[in-house]
Amino acid sequence: CAYSTWSKMAAKTGAGPGARGGETFKDKEKPTEVRLSNITAAKAVADAIRTSLGPRGMDKMIQSSNGDVTITNDGATILKQMQVLHPVARMLVELSKAQDIEAGDGTTTVVIMAGSLLNASQKLLSRGIHPTTISDSFQRAAAKAMEVLAEMSSPVTLSDRESLLKSATTALNSKVVSQYSSQLAPLSVDAVLKVIDPATATNVDLRDIKIVKKLGGTVEDTELVEGLVLDQKASHLAGGVTRVEKAKIGLIQFCISPPKTDMENQVIVSDYSQMDRILREERQYILDICKKIKKAGCNVLLIQKSILRDAVNEMALHFLAKMKILVVRDIEREDIEFISKTVSCRPIASMDHFLPEHLGSAGLVEEVAMGASKVVKITGASSSARTVTVVVRGSNKLVLEEADRSIHDALCVIRCLVKNRAVIAGGGAPEIEVALRLMEYSQSLTGMEAYCVRAFAEAMEVIPSTLAENAGLNPIAVVTELRNKHAQGERNAGINVRKGTITNILEENVVQPVLVTSSAINLAAETVRSIMKIDDIVNTR
Repeated sequence: CAYSTWSKMAAKTGAGPGARGGETFKDKEKPTEVRLSNITAAKAVADAIRTSLGPRGMDKMIQSSNGDVTITNDGATILKQMQVLHPVARMLVELSKAQDIEAGDGTTTVVIMAGSLLNASQKLLSRGIHPTTISDSFQRAAAKAMEVLAEMSSPVTLSDRESLLKSATTALNSKVVSQYSSQLAPLSVDAVLKVIDPATATNVDLRDIKIVKKLGGTVEDTELVEGLVLDQKASHLAGGVTRVEKAKIGLIQFCISPPKTDMENQVIVSDYSQMDRILREERQYILDICKKIKKAGCNVLLIQKSILRDAVNEMALHFLAKMKILVVRDIEREDIEFISKTVSCRPIASMDHFLPEHLGSAGLVEEVAMGASKVVKITGASSSARTVTVVVRGSNKLVLEEADRSIHDALCVIRCLVKNRAVIAGGGAPEIEVALRLMEYSQSLTGMEAYCVRAFAEAMEVIPSTLAENAGLNPIAVVTELRNKHAQGERNAGINVRKGTITNILEENVVQPVLVTSSAINLAAETVRSIMKIDDIVNTR
């Protein structure tokens, strides 16, 4: 779906009837057309994902050129996969990416908000208000909206597990796997709380939470493992061990196989005695390495994938199995850091450094069957390692991918609460409250600004009306009633999608972190301001 709305710019450079004697600001024709084309392109993107907002939102099926199919309703994922040609429409894709990085949730909301603000600014432009005035007023309105959100929010502590669970559940409710939210929410809360120190933390490094996807089973079988789960199987050659208690773990980055010549050299062997000698030497060389490994007290060996030659050959595996050492081969390069952090070992790059102090330790290392394949579980590592692994299960690839994305969103929501410890009602309540308070604020302003702030306030109402629309309610009636409730001072009145009415949304446990809404309003306003400032698109060769 390429939104190629490159309008045919009429390059009429004849000056318009300039702004003489109190006439409204009339720009030359080209910038007006450029702005119109930009706004149309950006609105097209916003409308494309409008239907996937909220718990009753629809999912999108995305087919890539190589035939891969993705089913999702995560705004950032949809936009990332869309082929957007127009540069301004691409800004909205970047916008949802920024929201994904900042808050992790609310990626659809932020794009719809930006689309609505662009719509408002288009109306203001057609009335002859200067783009700079609109842009400055929007900035002012966004700052005022932040104050309103701060007043609405209620503080939360990380020891208050209930609030964290409510926020995570709200984030999961709009996903494809929403029926499993009662199980995935506690799992993500526990995962985040295990990797941080709740007293001092101000951010969460989500790289400390490794997500391993395994086909088979259902989403209900998803589990949290305190320790490590390796996707690779243990080596079964020559009756290799598959379970080790009180493990001493060595993580090596060198190869246990006969050395090769550096360059493309050939060694020509002329008789059998020399051949035997080569084989004997080879065997001796490998046996020496294995003995050194055993001597250091290592009984679990993780071997990094090697590109140059076999990281470990069959003879080495045979010796290691005789020495009762569990071997896991082909550890990926990017997992090295996580493994060393979890079992507190150091990656060993050469045989000389294979010393007992570089080994990690764990209570139990065993191979367990999971679905059609097997994985290696390492548990009971030292408590200082603040890392956990989430093993996600799913009956097919699409569900698995979507469960992975949903868990990521839930983890991000809890990360938001660690960053900014306050929650706010969901269900369109904050947006309506902001709209109402900005309306009041606009009456205290004069001139063009009052006009623009009022337009900003009206634009905020797109979120509750879209929520109502997606749930099959009458958007006009619902938003009017919602506005009425808020005017009477019911701050937490929101759209209850399940019952199809307006209720106090906090009683329904629909809460979200303040950071999600505040960063959405801020980022949307910023993007719209930068789009307003563009008055020409120049193509370069």
